[in-house]
Amino acid sequence: MSLIGEKVNFTKAKLPFKKNLLGQCVILEPLSVQRHAKDLFNNFSKDKKNIIWRYFSYGPFKNLYLFKRWLQSFCMNKDPFFYAIYSKKLKKYCGMASYLRITPEHGTIEVGHINYAPILQNTREGTETMFLMMKNAFSTLGNRRYEWKCHNLNNDSKRAALRLGFKFEGIFRQSNVLKGRNRDTAWFSIIDKEWKYIKTGYKKYLHKSNFDQNCNQKNKLKLN
Repeated sequence: MSLIGEKVNFTKAKLPFKKNLLGQCVILEPLSVQRHAKDLFNNFSKDKKNIIWRYFSYGPFKNLYLFKRWLQSFCMNKDPFFYAIYSKKLKKYCGMASYLRITPEHGTIEVGHINYAPILQNTREGTETMFLMMKNAFSTLGNRRYEWKCHNLNNDSKRAALRLGFKFEGIFRQSNVLKGRNRDTAWFSIIDKEWKYIKTGYKKYLHKSNFDQNCNQKNKLKLN
């Protein structure tokens, strides 16, 4: 093995572009303030205790006007690149997620700013959303590495990362200050050679035969 790393047959990944990501249960649409803000705000507001905003540097928002202002200033850039999540069953936009830290010359991209309204949490739609973004990152955009990072105290996010196929890589201590408090950041990743096997597990899990008429899963997601 080379002491300076193995040679890589890689040129450059593509940047995310404005195209819907289509699934069986969800559609991921590049974010539009005009089209998505009202539905998202209404569904996020169903979390009366504002738990969904706990580990973000922004939010909660007192009214739709402030939410729209934040969307326009923070979410309409090329990095982060945001999607609104549309549930076909609920016929509502009920979540957001983005790509960020996009580095096409190295083929790395992160998924983050994942915010699911209560009606999207722990659902088939939520899992399919993550599969579609992962599939797009590897199979369409051509990335080598897909990252997930979260507050180290956010145990729900860490469990989700492991369930979705990410591998834990370590903790960046005192990585930043969040709302006046320290944040240690847990790092997870999937690399391209792992994706080849992981996608098979997702397809098996998401197949319609794995869900009953009420969309309850019969078998859990298994990726190992």
